[in-house]
Order: sequence, then C-alpha cells, then structure tokens
Amino acid sequence: MSPHCRGLTRAALRLDGPQMAEILHESIAVFGPMKAWTKVMMPALGAAGRRWANDGEQFVEVEHLLSWHISAALRSAAVAMTPSRRGRPALLAATPGEQHTLPLDAVAVAAAAAAQGLPFRMLGATVPGLELIDAVRRIGPSPVVLWSQTTRSADPVLLSRLTEVTWGQASSLVTPVVVAAGPGSIHYGRVFGDFGPRTLESALDYLERSFSGDLMPERPLNVRGGAKQSEGRRSPS
Repeated sequence: MSPHCRGLTRAALRLDGPQMAEILHESIAVFGPMKAWTKVMMPALGAAGRRWANDGEQFVEVEHLLSWHISAALRSAAVAMTPSRRGRPALLAATPGEQHTLPLDAVAVAAAAAAQGLPFRMLGATVPGLELIDAVRRIGPSPVVLWSQTTRSADPVLLSRLTEVTWGQASSLVTPVVVAAGPGSIHYGRVFGDFGPRTLESALDYLERSFSGDLMPERPLNVRGGAKQSEGRRSPS
C-alpha cells in the first residue's frame, strides 16, 4: 500500500474530509488519474469495504464518505481537462437500477487525460433504457459503455437493443460500438464477442480503438429472453 493510500485510508477512518480531498488532489497530480485510481483509490476503497464486511454497519459512513470524495476528485479532474480530439464522443452510462458509478468516473477522467483527450458524455447512474437509447440517437457516440456492478443490475436485453440503434442518412446508417463493462456482464459470457474491459487500462484501450475505427459494431447473440427485468425498471420499446 502506497503512502498516499495509507494516508487516504487513515483520513477516511477519521472522517477527515478536507484531508481526503487534499490527498486525492495530490495523488491525481503526482500519479495521473489512472495510477491514482489503481494505486491509491481502489486499495483504499477495498480496505474500507473489508472493514465494513468485518464489523457490520459500523464503517458504512467511512465507505460512503470516502466514495463521495473519490467521485468528487475524479469528476473535478475530468471537467478541468478539455478533450482536443475531434470526433463522436464516448457515451458512458450505468444500467437501469445501477447506483455504483465510481469506475465510470475513473473511465471519464482517464479518457480526458489520454493523449489529445478523448471526448465523452457521462450520463451517470441508473439511466432508464428509453432515455439511453434516445441519447444514443441524439449524440451518435463512437462507443457506448454500459456499466453494471452486479449480475442483478446487468441488462443484456438493453445491450442488445443498443446495438440496433441507428442514426444518420438512410443510405449510410451508423450503429454504435456497445461495450458491456463491469463485473455484472461476466454472467452473460461472450454475448458481445468479448468479455469487455476489466481494468481502467483496458477500458481506455477500448475507447482508443473505437475512436481509431479498430473496434467495429457487433451483433450479439439472441439474449432477449436471457434476463428478467427488475420490478419498476423501464424497458426500452
């Protein structure tokens, strides 16, 4: 565990918000966003999660405060960077009902910090299917990265329908590259031709490849009956 990670973990246990903010800002400045995520933020979150698992509800406030400060640091860093690369942006979103978006925040800041900067649009947590499909048509993204933290929040039906969305002239319709990201997508195997990114580095590689045209849209297997929609979730029509 790096000194920055130890300091961040100790500050979290003390519920010292200002100290956490200072350490996170310094970590991003010193290591860059990708190494700050892997060397400082993820280990600190893991330590807080283990304490919570071992001691029940006692440390839930620690994990929540730490998560909030990490999200704030990542979003602040992403907004401060101005992507200079031209082209259709990446569209980042979580599945309907998925509240955990810290990895998406990390992808956003990594994209902004990449060479020349990759443009992106972040929709965040629990995006309804109909609204996500509408956003794809309006933005015309290069890749669509759909995050699910657990198999319960994964939505292969929505993923399948996203691959069918088109935009542009009738004679030259365009379909997006759809990337199923997060631990939740593991449950569906190689439905989309790949298991999807499992690290921040591989997620950034997916974005780079989609912008360069090396990652082409794929048609998934028939998964329309493969997932049960959770109660209250809006299914795209």
